Amino acid sequence: MLKDEERRRYDRQMRIQGFGLEGQEKLKKARVLVAGAGGLGCPLALYLAAAGVGSIRLVDRDRVDPSNLNRQVLHWTPDVGVLKVESAAAKLRQVNPNVAVEPLMSEITAGNIDGLVADRDLIVDAMDNYATRYLLNEAAIRKRIPYFHGSIYGFEGMTTTIIPGKSACLRCLFAQGPPPAIFPVLGTTPGIIGLIQATEVVKYITGLGELLIDRLLIFDGLAMSFREVRIKRRPDCVDCGSLPAESA
Repeated sequence: MLKDEERRRYDRQMRIQGFGLEGQEKLKKARVLVAGAGGLGCPLALYLAAAGVGSIRLVDRDRVDPSNLNRQVLHWTPDVGVLKVESAAAKLRQVNPNVAVEPLMSEITAGNIDGLVADRDLIVDAMDNYATRYLLNEAAIRKRIPYFHGSIYGFEGMTTTIIPGKSACLRCLFAQGPPPAIFPVLGTTPGIIGLIQATEVVKYITGLGELLIDRLLIFDGLAMSFREVRIKRRPDCVDCGSLPAESA
């Protein structure tokens, strides 16, 4: 049940048609894994906390570096050298003390991924490398929970929502990702993509709207345009090909 303070805090979004008290209580009960506390993870975690998602587990292994500060908006100049998960968690708790924020300083590996997602309802991908993204994709498929993918490069970004058994997975979309690299990025790009991911998470939890299932949304900041690419499950996909098909 929502406290009186929470009812005041979330008043505007509870006024949305179809959202109401029921939608807000669904958000409060939700348990989310945010993988990465960087360019994508900061804005999406910030807005999930502001929206009232009840439990946010934030996983990252790095410390704040000066080169992060143009885009990682939960990390400020005095935070340089601090663990990113601790820096981010401190801000999220100030934004909304009603949200349980669990910072975990850890690399995501094949050995610990199942433990990280064990009690989570969904996974949000805020990573910067495909090796880890594939681990998240595989874990989502094993646990049959949604996986919200986002990635960025310079002025460009893309995002899709993956529902195991109902949609194409990340491996269907990219059979092999690019090798890890330091890539260019304008600070606003992860903000835009991260907020789209956060919006998809809220929609999924509350059951509102149409998700980006089997649709890759591509943002071009230089042209200030969005385009959509339809994607399909691959029967030979090594990650999800063996799953029985379910109606979307």
